[in-house]
Amino acid sequence: MLGTSYGWSPDPAEAMAHGAPTTPAAHPATAVGAPPGHQAGQEPTMIDEQLLPEYTPTQRDLPVVTAADPQALGPLYVVGDVHGYVDRLRDALYATGLIDSEGHWAAGNARLWFLGDFTDRGPDGIGVIELVMQLSAEAAAAGGYARALMGNHELLLLGAHRFGDTPVNSAAGTASFLAAWRLNGGQTSDMERLQDHHIAWMSRLDAAALADGHLLLHSDTTAYLEYGTTIDAMNDAVTGILQRGDADECWELFRKFTRRFAFRGEAGPQAARELLDTYGGRRVVHGHSPIPYLLGEPAGELGAEQPDRSAVVEGPHVYANELAVAMDGGVTMDGKLLVAQLPL
Repeated sequence: MLGTSYGWSPDPAEAMAHGAPTTPAAHPATAVGAPPGHQAGQEPTMIDEQLLPEYTPTQRDLPVVTAADPQALGPLYVVGDVHGYVDRLRDALYATGLIDSEGHWAAGNARLWFLGDFTDRGPDGIGVIELVMQLSAEAAAAGGYARALMGNHELLLLGAHRFGDTPVNSAAGTASFLAAWRLNGGQTSDMERLQDHHIAWMSRLDAAALADGHLLLHSDTTAYLEYGTTIDAMNDAVTGILQRGDADECWELFRKFTRRFAFRGEAGPQAARELLDTYGGRRVVHGHSPIPYLLGEPAGELGAEQPDRSAVVEGPHVYANELAVAMDGGVTMDGKLLVAQLPL
């Protein structure tokens, strides 16, 4: 088996889990279901070359410009994990009035944050990246913005592309980014279509942001605190690791950002509060852990988390004494792709 030959065992939840137009303000939360015929729990399938090639912005990848007057900014939206399901992303954005029937930005000065994990498991991760890049430019031109955070699967794809089968140090033994990418839903078509401007765009993504009192993260982990005591310092540290391009250092970053469930259980509120006290904000909003897993049973005898298969995800999950909001509706496990307006 691939996992055995590389001596690396994926996080059980990582390997299993990873789911008419109106004005934006009219839909505080929208969920789009999984398409017929999707196989839940499909075998996951990771990145080579330089993480930061020479980069020149193009028409399709213009920098995002925030409106100068904060009062001119419109409503705030967040999108959970997409994992290559570009058609369902378009459906969800259209249903909330954020894009038009042609797939272009239609929300004026609205603000939109994607919480990461654009690729792997689903059919068209590169299509998702290109749509997010397109909306970034179009929203900026309209006086709003569309921005994105770094997910653990972006780190995985970047690592597999750059380092391939290069061995890296792992607590479970010798591993490689490429093996882990394959085990976690890496799609050959994404790797084949990955271009320098996609790599440059992913490599510049921030790991966290603060918007209207919401601390936006990809992963429900406190590992962010290990990289800085302010958002700017932490984001700079993550970018610096990618720029240095040391395989072991990048692997350690990936593994830490793959941790999950920090805000679940009795200690959850305290963990969320620690992040909020350090980085600011009143609530943590995250993706990464599918809501059915957050509602399921903790690890059993074999260490595998048990999702609540009866859970029907209709919208974001608020928990940890209302200090945390989960946005991964489980699109890869016949769940939902969530788009929500904040505050809930």
